[in-house]
Amino acid sequence: MQTLRTAVIGAGYLGRFHAQKYAAEAAAGQGCVLVGVVDPRPEAREALARELGTTAYADHRELLGKVDAVSVVTTTPAHFAISRDFLQAGAHVLVEKPITETVAEARELITIAAAAGRVLQVGHLERFNPAIVAAESALQGARFIECQRLAPFKERGTDVNVVLDLMIHDIDIVQSIVGRPIESIDAVGTSVFSGAVDIANARLRFAGGCVANVTASRVSMKTERKLRVFRDDAYLSIDLQQRILTTIRKRSGPLEAGQLPVQIDERSFEQADALREEIRAFLGCIRTGRPPVVSGEDGLRALETAIRITGLLAEQHANGGSVT
Repeated sequence: MQTLRTAVIGAGYLGRFHAQKYAAEAAAGQGCVLVGVVDPRPEAREALARELGTTAYADHRELLGKVDAVSVVTTTPAHFAISRDFLQAGAHVLVEKPITETVAEARELITIAAAAGRVLQVGHLERFNPAIVAAESALQGARFIECQRLAPFKERGTDVNVVLDLMIHDIDIVQSIVGRPIESIDAVGTSVFSGAVDIANARLRFAGGCVANVTASRVSMKTERKLRVFRDDAYLSIDLQQRILTTIRKRSGPLEAGQLPVQIDERSFEQADALREEIRAFLGCIRTGRPPVVSGEDGLRALETAIRITGLLAEQHANGGSVT
């Protein structure tokens, strides 16, 4: 097995987790080595390098041509330039969501990766949630989808609004389920604690008739991540936080006395390391040539929708009311 030289760009909260997973894969003999971690802040990079027994770098350009794969876990505005540099230097890239700050940047990264024959994977982590993976085959044919993603306020992540910070996870899931173009969007939202929108709701209408109602908040008293999917023949409820999948279907055949007309099946899944599965999938794509679970095109599609919603919210704010 080829030993892949890996690095993590960004030694913040999430970057530390990425680095830990690469180090764990290396320790488990999975054919990779963590060459280094990069961060302009000396205390952050040095502390993480000491923790994992690797080398600290101040500038990502010090590693160009010296690694085979990287995770880019920086602030969103830095995603494009760093990912571009590594792709052009021949490395494969796993970039955290949102893929880039603009649609044009995302399209350019996709073009560069394709020309270089390199994997470009986007870090929409919920795709690796075991409840989502288990429900995948049952999610087709959705007529209505409802998503709620609620979290208490934290300073981390406020470099972007709640749509690009949290809602984009559910936008990606919904678009992967429906697989059709969006025909119209209604949106409403407001800022509470930060200078950007902190709570928002969007209603997405897809070609073919499916409607998705998506709510995201980073100013809630509790943490909640739930997805509900209504089909003609079934209702699925997925608790992404607790990893519980509940399926309710109409019971077939004649009913026995006292029997409910529906059949309820509930499955719970043990705690899983979705980030490690995401990184394993990334490394596996590099070795086998198979396409990533969340491709650059997937990241672009989610970004396009998130930016459309953000534009509606900006227009709403400018007009002093809600818009569609």
